[in-house]
Amino acid sequence: MTKTDTPGVIAPPPLIYLGFLLVGWGTEALVRDVTFGLEGDRHRYLGLALLIAGFLIEGEATMRFRRAGTAVEPWKPSTRLVTNGLYRFSRNPIYVGMAVLYGGLALILDSPLALALLIPCLFVIDRGVIAREEPYLEARFGQDYRDYRSRVRRWL
Repeated sequence: MTKTDTPGVIAPPPLIYLGFLLVGWGTEALVRDVTFGLEGDRHRYLGLALLIAGFLIEGEATMRFRRAGTAVEPWKPSTRLVTNGLYRFSRNPIYVGMAVLYGGLALILDSPLALALLIPCLFVIDRGVIAREEPYLEARFGQDYRDYRSRVRRWL
């Protein structure tokens, strides 16, 4: 394997999610008139539930990569195609888990702007990360990846 044996993603996905979250939350911290406007802490309880769900999704999906002996990080070479566990339902459960975590944090932070920025964040993940990973995986794993892609959705 060479150093160029990677999909060439635009940035580490956790940093993309974190960047959008911080921009939304930071902007609201400056304005501070923007909140969910909900009474009590219901949105924070929902946020906590999403946070737990996101960590569970992330943990299970990451464990599948570790057990297969391949890199989780998209800037490192892939040595095995993982298609079991959550990967039977989504080709990108790690990114789904990160989106769920993001939503939970936005709710906990009472940040509607950060939650709204999840949509452009997912667009950046889709175009700047996944769109680069998929041709790489097809070149790397050939027909096995094409078969997998034809039977499993990208997100959910």
